[in-house]
Amino acid sequence: HEFTFPFTVKKMPHSFGYRAATRTLFKKAFKTNGRCHTTTYLRNFKRGDYVDIKVDSSIHKGMPFKHYHGRTGVVFNVNKRAVGVIVNKEVNGRILRKQLHISTPHLLPSTCQSQIIARKKANDAHKAAVKAGKAEKKNLKRVNTQPKASYFYQLEATPETIQPLPYVDLV
Repeated sequence: HEFTFPFTVKKMPHSFGYRAATRTLFKKAFKTNGRCHTTTYLRNFKRGDYVDIKVDSSIHKGMPFKHYHGRTGVVFNVNKRAVGVIVNKEVNGRILRKQLHISTPHLLPSTCQSQIIARKKANDAHKAAVKAGKAEKKNLKRVNTQPKASYFYQLEATPETIQPLPYVDLV
């Protein structure tokens, strides 16, 4: 006959709280424990700015839900203690525009447009130089990486022809 336990084996209950499964998600970087610096509260955010949501787990007030950690949004409102951010969220195959009010320690100015802004500035400077006659006109559009240019290979010595040896079975 088979052996059965005289008691039932219970599993630990699984928690689905507001901050469930955030042990590593909200973990702070090495040697950055404790309260955040004063400069984080003094950052200026304007309407239309792109911001990255990065939760600072040492500040509980104004903390966004874990889904928005690591997302990028656009500022639509600035209050005394919080900043209104519009973030896109996919729900059942459709994208919703969520409006969140998040405290400033949980926001960082995004660098998602820095390359675009730098490229526009360089293009405008080149256009001004062309107009002044200091530079030559060129294509300012971004071009995909093109295939390598063709070339003829120059031989140093005459090539040697190698013939395969016929197979000989020495059994």
